[in-house]
Amino acid sequence: MTVTSATAATAPAAGAVRQRSTRAAAVQALLHNRLAVAALAVLAVMLIAAVFAPLIAPADPNAQDLLMRLKPPAWEHGGSSAHLLGTDQLGRDMLSRVIYGTRVSLLVGASAALLAGVIGTLVGLASGYLGGWTDKVLMRLADVQLAFPAILLALAIVGFLGSGLWYVILVLGFTGWVSYARVVRSEVLSLRSRDFVTEARAIGATDPAIMRRHLLPNVMAPLATIGTLHIAAAIVAEASLSYLGLGVPKETVTWGSMLADGQLYLGTSWWVAVFPGVALMLTSLAVNITGDALRDVADPKAYRR
Repeated sequence: MTVTSATAATAPAAGAVRQRSTRAAAVQALLHNRLAVAALAVLAVMLIAAVFAPLIAPADPNAQDLLMRLKPPAWEHGGSSAHLLGTDQLGRDMLSRVIYGTRVSLLVGASAALLAGVIGTLVGLASGYLGGWTDKVLMRLADVQLAFPAILLALAIVGFLGSGLWYVILVLGFTGWVSYARVVRSEVLSLRSRDFVTEARAIGATDPAIMRRHLLPNVMAPLATIGTLHIAAAIVAEASLSYLGLGVPKETVTWGSMLADGQLYLGTSWWVAVFPGVALMLTSLAVNITGDALRDVADPKAYRR
């Protein structure tokens, strides 16, 4: 009796030790991925810039000084240390505008990916697990949305509803759920016949409980990858909408609107368009690289022995 009790008591402890070792192995693998560490460092810098923009930015991003218009970066002839990245066509400080543009890009990217992920995950779970007419109806809705190019659909909706930060987030969220739904559905179709799902049904677990407790944790790895890819895509889509004048209001600083302003000066004042373009490229690239790394870490089968 004592031996049995001791064995039962040590089983959870052994499981906890095994779980901690799995997490340690995942973190160690992530830290050994130099490219992923560099991408995380870039994202950390962008996040700090977004959160503490009023403290970091050297000037008001919308403050105009026509006497200082189109000043080059500080390291070029005619530049000034007061404007490290130069000024735009209205004399606004480029460094401050790039820093403030980070706020909108990260907010739109993360919020749109979260909204699309929630919608797509719910649709994919219901479609894959319930099957039948539910699966047919939901997947036909996905096919209908896929028939329209996402950017054109976003343009039509934003043009109808009007410009605004939250409108852009809603549009990008509601136009991006299909990829989540299809991946989750395919994963659930392969999982719903597994023994652990059959045993859960046998002990009386409800369908929502099975989907939440047994299926959802097993689709988190692909969701992490799709989510990070969608963040990067949403950042680029927001920049595209702002570039076309259909994104957030003009008084809100975004990288897309800065690119639109700078396209006329590429031949004479390259910095007006190059610096927001580089910020957009680096952020999107860092998000994609981080997504690939997190996919491996989040995979529950990656470190099992």
